[in-house]
Amino acid sequence: MQIWCWPRDRKAIAAHFAAVDETPRAIEAAVEAIIEDVRRDGDAALARYGRKFDKVDLKPGQFEVPRAALAAAWAAAPARLRRTLQTAKRRIEQFHRRQRLAGWTVEEPGFGRIEQRVLPLERVGVYVPAGEAPLVSTVLMDVIPARVAGVDEICLFTPPRRDGQPDGGILAAAHLAGVDRVFRLGSAWAVAAAAFGTETVPRVDKVVGPGNAYVTTAKQRLFGRIDIESTAGVSEVLILADATARLEHIAADLLAQAEHSGDNPCGVILIGGDRKRAEALRRELARRLGRLERGEMAARSIARHGYIILVKTAEEAIELANRKAPEHLEIIARGARRMARQVRHAGAIFVGPWTPEPLGDYLAGPNHTLPTGGTARFFSPLSVWSFYRTSHTIEATREGLAKLADDIILLAEAEGLTAHAETIRARFEPGSEAGGTRGGKQAAPTAGKRGAPGGKRAARRADS
Repeated sequence: MQIWCWPRDRKAIAAHFAAVDETPRAIEAAVEAIIEDVRRDGDAALARYGRKFDKVDLKPGQFEVPRAALAAAWAAAPARLRRTLQTAKRRIEQFHRRQRLAGWTVEEPGFGRIEQRVLPLERVGVYVPAGEAPLVSTVLMDVIPARVAGVDEICLFTPPRRDGQPDGGILAAAHLAGVDRVFRLGSAWAVAAAAFGTETVPRVDKVVGPGNAYVTTAKQRLFGRIDIESTAGVSEVLILADATARLEHIAADLLAQAEHSGDNPCGVILIGGDRKRAEALRRELARRLGRLERGEMAARSIARHGYIILVKTAEEAIELANRKAPEHLEIIARGARRMARQVRHAGAIFVGPWTPEPLGDYLAGPNHTLPTGGTARFFSPLSVWSFYRTSHTIEATREGLAKLADDIILLAEAEGLTAHAETIRARFEPGSEAGGTRGGKQAAPTAGKRGAPGGKRAARRADS
């Protein structure tokens, strides 16, 4: 685990923060081949990849999980787990209901009517990993906002186990969250099936949810055919801690992220610049690693991506946090709330010693599907807004168009788009249907002091 001092080690810190995990070319090539196979062969390709990688022989008609299996999984779940999932569902719904958007309409005198409509997506896909750590909580986090937004149909994709069945906890959570359809399909071929549609898998408008490098690469490659929530990568945490933070808490919180995959960035900025405290933290990490079931993965994350930065002031810590733009940012320090208000770039901020990051993973309410790898500078957490699109309606009166006609024509001709200009003039030509007549006489356009739209320019051209 690296120990750096700010600003002495400025270059090393900047290089670490700027580093982006490049997808290996072999993975990119494999994903491109998978996408093309699924586009071309549909269900047949899905069956081939399931046999090859998941070691499960599923026929096309068996990809979808019967709805009765979801209810059965919920009934079979331990009572305590059901109660906990219901608590999580309630808290997640309470938070996300506050994000609902409404459209608006403006009646503008002398012009007409303009409107912004807020519409939910029709069909979305939620990808839920189910390897060594089946992410039951992600089902609730990714499905509930879509449900609150009013999405018509939610399809969940999750890889099967060797017995051909999805994880029971994922199915139970899907039942509780109100998933419409579940498909036992994983990796890049699941994303491709959702993007193109196959004989038995419906095409969706958007795919959300975490996954491995193959899933992430497929989402990136298919963006444009489908929408995605972000280019999510491995989970990460940065902790800002001063002398009031207990080392055992810092170590435990770092390891909570480190155990995900073995490649998770885990950093702490120690305010006060105490080298002895940094060394003590390293010893505490080593002590705790021996207790973890996934200690090997956590140790690899700490060794490859762990770092401690020593700074003198809270202001320096905040500056570095904004440069890093971490997915998860914990602040365990005096004035933590004040410091949090100064952070501009973070997926989620956890304030104070009683707010460890797993609280946000499971039960706090805000979403845990967050931007990673510095993308918190421009991406946002998954939300109800992720499942909306907007559409505009414009309804002008004859008077409203006439008021703006000269300016429209001017702009159109400045761009060299003369047909755009002519479509405005056509509505005010004598006898035109849009211009209309009243009492057998041509109704004159209302264009203020400039007269008929385009009139002066048209006259000049006729005289030349």
